[in-house]
Amino acid sequence: MKLWLGNIFNYIRNLITKDVAAKNESKKLIVIIRILLLSVIVCLFLNGIICISQLDVRTILFYGGFLAVFIGIFALSYRYRSKIIFWMFNIEMIIWICMILHMFGWNIGVQHFLMVLLVLSFFSSYKQYAGKIFYAIFLCALRIVLFYIYHEREGLWSVNAAEINLLQVINTITIFWCISVIAFIFSNNSQELESKLIEYNIQLEKQANTDTLTGLYNRRKAMEYMEYLLKNQSGSLGFSLCICDIDFFKKVNDSYGHDFGDEVLKAISRLFMDEIGEKNFVARWGGEEFLLLFPECNGDNAWNILEKLRRKIKELKVKKGDMEVSVTMTFGLAEYDFTNGLTATITEADEKLYKGKKRGRDIVIF
Repeated sequence: MKLWLGNIFNYIRNLITKDVAAKNESKKLIVIIRILLLSVIVCLFLNGIICISQLDVRTILFYGGFLAVFIGIFALSYRYRSKIIFWMFNIEMIIWICMILHMFGWNIGVQHFLMVLLVLSFFSSYKQYAGKIFYAIFLCALRIVLFYIYHEREGLWSVNAAEINLLQVINTITIFWCISVIAFIFSNNSQELESKLIEYNIQLEKQANTDTLTGLYNRRKAMEYMEYLLKNQSGSLGFSLCICDIDFFKKVNDSYGHDFGDEVLKAISRLFMDEIGEKNFVARWGGEEFLLLFPECNGDNAWNILEKLRRKIKELKVKKGDMEVSVTMTFGLAEYDFTNGLTATITEADEKLYKGKKRGRDIVIF
């Protein structure tokens, strides 16, 4: 039994989700219209069963004719473009609504299917705002006209109160189902797209702010962060800024190759990330140069952190294959205290870096 029901479900799903004939066209709209068509067909069939008391040639032709047309539109959805099927569905629905009202009167609620067409029209395409507004005005005007024509008029076919209530329930359920299907599919797609765009923008921002080799922040992000500190730094401690680079890095590249030089850069970057602390900031400033920031930290405390880093770097062994290399770094440290400008502080740190190189390298100059 389960296997049989599963096969039926898979068959219906494949029938609904089959791709459109036209190339370069999204099948989302046509899938929704197929679901709506099947829903209306079921609704129409149930309406016909309820009105079995009116079973005569007129009833058979009326319901049979509309069923045939809706089934025909469903079949044509595999051959024609989505927009053609969209308008065929809309025109046939409007004709069906008007005819049902004419035959049964206002109380069975079929006029509310116009809301299904309204919601579908707004979700069916991007842009085309003027057309959507015009169609919304048309549907609203049609709804008002139908109200004045049929809300007090008896239908041509008489149905009792129980049948009217049952028809009202079936039509209401179908209408809510159709609107829910449209809203769910399009909103789910929109949310998924928005989620992908957010994720993509995060990735783009990360790429724009990250050095691809080391995984550290790049110079652009470092400048942004320093500007942020200037605007948001609380208290009077300011921050300390260090520019440092690898001693004799050109010799490493010349002796062992640029690939090995990249391994040295990555190894030092990992050490920085492990040792610098969450509150502090490290970026690749350019080439073999790095920039370290210590918010709300005076120069003396920053010097202690850098001295510890200097010793760890000196102890670091960078290996690749049979090669093993040790390197040292020189650090230039400056303290920003809101009296000097940012550019002057960066220049001061840079000058202290070169002072350290003149003094023999592998040193922290403050």
